[in-house]
This record gives sequence, C-alpha cells and structure tokens, in this order.
Amino acid sequence: MQYMLMIVGDAELAAKAHAEDMKNLMGAFIAYTRAMKEAGVMVAGDPLQPISTATTVRVRDGKTQVLDGPFAESKEQLGGYYVIDVPDLDTALEWAARCPGAAYGAIEVRPVMTDFRDRA
Repeated sequence: MQYMLMIVGDAELAAKAHAEDMKNLMGAFIAYTRAMKEAGVMVAGDPLQPISTATTVRVRDGKTQVLDGPFAESKEQLGGYYVIDVPDLDTALEWAARCPGAAYGAIEVRPVMTDFRDRA
C-alpha cells in the first residue's frame, strides 16, 4: 500500500535557521532518503521550494483566479513529501517517525488512492 508522508513545519523557523543547522538537517534528510531507497520502500519524494514561490489557482463561477503565495495563511507549511510503498499503516508510521522533519514539525501520513489512476 502506498502512503504519502507530508513534511509540515514552521516556514519562518526554517527561514531563520543558521547555515550550519540547515546543512546538518539536509544531511539527515539525505541519509533518511538513502535508507528508504535501500529498504525498497521509496516511490517518490522531494523537498519543495520556499512558500514565497507558491502560486494558488482557484476556479469560481467559471473564472480562473491566480494568486501569488500559498493557499493557507498559516505558520505551518508543506515543505516536502515522500511517497512510500509499505505493507501497512504501522510500517508507514515507523518511517514517518524516522523522518528528520518530525523533530521540528509534523509528518502527516495519508494513504494514496492508487486505484484512482486505473479509473482515469
């Protein structure tokens, strides 16, 4: 079963982090990603560009609205994701707990509706 691990954290905190701290954190993410690949569970995953690069699209009454910035007005923002293929939710939660982002934010774990692709 596939699960998405969404890395949610305080965007302001990340922007204020010292270069050495960011270097250490990126090293931890590289090691985590490598462990997932070696275990054969990683399907996909990438960090996202800063929220200042976000664009939000809405369609209301048939008209497209394009807005600069993220959809949510929140301190916590989606910073990256992993899609993993594991036997069950417990295994997905174990991988989520190992994610370096769990130490400073949260990891939201959600099942992926893979059967949807087959219907499209």
